[in-house]
Amino acid sequence: MSGLSRPMPPADLMESLVRSFMPSPELDAWARATFIAPGAALWNEDHDHLNRAALGFVWTTVPNRRGGNLVAGQCEIMPPMAMGKWQRARAEQQIAEWFGEVPDFLITIDANYAQVCDDPEFCALVDHELYHAAQELDQFGAPKFTRDGRPKFGLKGHDVEEFVGIVRRYGAGPAAGATQALVEAASRRPEIAAAQISQACGTCRMLKAA
Repeated sequence: MSGLSRPMPPADLMESLVRSFMPSPELDAWARATFIAPGAALWNEDHDHLNRAALGFVWTTVPNRRGGNLVAGQCEIMPPMAMGKWQRARAEQQIAEWFGEVPDFLITIDANYAQVCDDPEFCALVDHELYHAAQELDQFGAPKFTRDGRPKFGLKGHDVEEFVGIVRRYGAGPAAGATQALVEAASRRPEIAAAQISQACGTCRMLKAA
């Protein structure tokens, strides 16, 4: 674990009778100190580009199921695109009020799931969502940058059925893919801890449907 304690959903959010969303700068700080920042306790070089990204983390108590499966986390690129003009403007205003700006990525975590999952499962969930927050690549596989030198961000789908990096770090989930890279990652001892990475990801389901 990082030097920061794993964030838990705030009591006032969990005790409220109204299902809602709550921004969490604590989750952002924990994710950076755990996975992203150089020297992080569970540093992941695959997230290095996120040192230059603005991340907005949100807890929610709103239940979300797709195809009968729980959605425990979701990563979205900002600003939101698949909306009408007024819907998008309203969403941008809400997000800017939460974070003081519209971040590059918005990551939503199910607070009810976070209360009951163990530490390796929580790490796997957040690490997984961070993998979706990618830097785009050009036709030669080199990272893309904007004109002002910032990484050009985009959403990334799985390498196969799961991110190779997640399998390498946490072990194989229930459905390991068939590529050589994933097989090799799954055959090695997990880098961090054994975790059953079975929680559903809303971003994955959106990418599959696209």
